[in-house]
Amino acid sequence: MTTPLAAKIARDYGTPCAVIDMDKVERNIRRVQAACDAAGIANRPHIKTHKSPLLARMQVDAGARGITCQKLGEAEVMAEAGIDDILISYNLLGEEKMARLGALQARANMTVAADNPTVIAGLPKAAELSGRPLSVVIECDTGRKRAGVETPAEAVALARQIAQSKGLAFAGFMLYPTETGWAEAQQFYDAALAGVRELGLDARMVSTGGSPNLKNLGKLKGATEHRPGTYIYNDRMQVAAGVAGFDDCALNIYSTVVSRAAPERGILDAGSKTLTSDSGGGMDGYGLILEHPEARIARFAEEHGFLDLSRSNTRPNVGDVVRIVPNHVCVVVNMMDEVVMVRGEEIVGVLPVAARGKLR
Repeated sequence: MTTPLAAKIARDYGTPCAVIDMDKVERNIRRVQAACDAAGIANRPHIKTHKSPLLARMQVDAGARGITCQKLGEAEVMAEAGIDDILISYNLLGEEKMARLGALQARANMTVAADNPTVIAGLPKAAELSGRPLSVVIECDTGRKRAGVETPAEAVALARQIAQSKGLAFAGFMLYPTETGWAEAQQFYDAALAGVRELGLDARMVSTGGSPNLKNLGKLKGATEHRPGTYIYNDRMQVAAGVAGFDDCALNIYSTVVSRAAPERGILDAGSKTLTSDSGGGMDGYGLILEHPEARIARFAEEHGFLDLSRSNTRPNVGDVVRIVPNHVCVVVNMMDEVVMVRGEEIVGVLPVAARGKLR
């Protein structure tokens, strides 16, 4: 059954359509800011989820210290909108990026992450171009086996290199502990901190990360800030992680049932180009249909979402517009040029996804 709001969105914007509930967005911002405040940890939200200067400004106005970006292109969009305190949580390499970083650092307070000597060796050029010191944090791997140095000794060696590099300032450490690995992260951090203090340095910035780790706020003694991203919208992954409920999921994909060729199957107009093929770490299907939670979005073509209705007590009809909670909302938003904003049953505007597609 299609709700009046869904019918209006389908009529005015067509489907598939990404829709954000601004009341839920504001509630999510307030809830996580309050949790950070209660833990004595500054909030530095990652904008990779929403990619919107307007929403970033709402987060800062609610009390966030600054923001986190993954790419220079994202940071440039945010700085252009007046966001001034930006962490780029990614290794930056090459003359082209140093020129852009230098220009960015000249007009915004920037911090960048590094996990190897080659990256650090290139950063003084950006500092020189900006005309002021550039802050650098060392990314530490504390169990995820992604980027980051693997030992405290490596972190100390990089801190020494930063301190000895003209135009660079050692700022501290950036960590992304696993949800159950905070004791190990504490041991890593304590050893790295002791090592840099022997060099006469200190860590004014100790940044932990992840919306799934919101339940671990304050567990790392010495942490100064946290970098949650997905919390502003939430998704099936955050519900599964126990840090949100489906009523906290502020972004839904509105999609039309375009085929019901057999009783136990159907087709949506939202395929991999909308919902993406991200499984969300082993979720059952590729999104939750709120009107038919037993139905499975079982597989994709680019423009087709293939429904398995064999377990569904209620089954949609051709023409029905349904709402889907994505598995992983961040990758879904990156497919969108804009999202429709609603409050209650009213459409209140269209929000450009201004920093989408920034590969560099």
